[in-house]
Amino acid sequence: MKKNILIIYYSQTGQLEDIVKNVARPFEEKKDDYDVTFYNIQLKKDFPFPWSSDVFFNTFPESYLQIPSEILPPPQEVLNKKFDLIIFGYQVWYLTPSIPIISFLKSSFAEGILKNTPVVTISGTRNMWMLSQEKLKVYLRDLKANLVGNIALVDRHDNYTSVLTILRWMTTGQKEKSGILPAAGVSEEEISGSVKYGEIIERHFANNDLNTLQPELIKNGAVEIRPFLVRVEKVGNKIFTVWSNLIIKKKEKRPLLIKFFKVYLMAAIWIISPIVLVLHLLTTPLFWFKRKKQREYLQGINLK
Repeated sequence: MKKNILIIYYSQTGQLEDIVKNVARPFEEKKDDYDVTFYNIQLKKDFPFPWSSDVFFNTFPESYLQIPSEILPPPQEVLNKKFDLIIFGYQVWYLTPSIPIISFLKSSFAEGILKNTPVVTISGTRNMWMLSQEKLKVYLRDLKANLVGNIALVDRHDNYTSVLTILRWMTTGQKEKSGILPAAGVSEEEISGSVKYGEIIERHFANNDLNTLQPELIKNGAVEIRPFLVRVEKVGNKIFTVWSNLIIKKKEKRPLLIKFFKVYLMAAIWIISPIVLVLHLLTTPLFWFKRKKQREYLQGINLK
């Protein structure tokens, strides 16, 4: 009897769609064993791409505070079928799973689809995804899903180069290399190579051995933790909490506060972030064991 595999994702640029389709390929190639269904989450009112600068920054408070938008109902084949494995692809917006993903997770459809089902999460991000994954773990737990694996593909360029290339991509639609700037996002080599993770998942699933899936994914490079960026994320979450709540509460001053937030964010990236990096490097010997334990936890699938 065929096993039912569901691929859930939302992709503006097509990058994440390419990743999840590559991961799903080993299942699709075994048509006698698997029935693969793709579910692309769709909002009733989608976000524009490329983004205008105003819309991009104005999306911040709702994104960070995980305020959902209305989504279109999933297809009947998704609602009426019991799935044996779900591959869940998501992006990160403002240190949080994107609004379309949050909108699905908070919808009336999510629990019926995810409940009591093994889930492998996949993210395609600039570089800071670690604490977003922690937020996603909570949603999956509350929806009674069974997280069995995680893959995190990132832009491998340095933090500052990736800021410039992602802003160019998001606001102009240009991903390709231009001038001194490299191509934005996850490299084409890693995207095409992500099929290897699908092969690992399929093998563990076929052998009924999902309990040992994550260690093999880690061994094959599916999750890299950069301790400095974890520190930046922690600081960023604290500051974003203050900014987002302020903007939501002061509705009449929202346009002005968004402009101030934009200036602050640029200053944080180019001024505060280097200071955090220096402090991180200076304290590395003191916190080596703590950071090693933190890295092992963040690479895993358990929730504290």
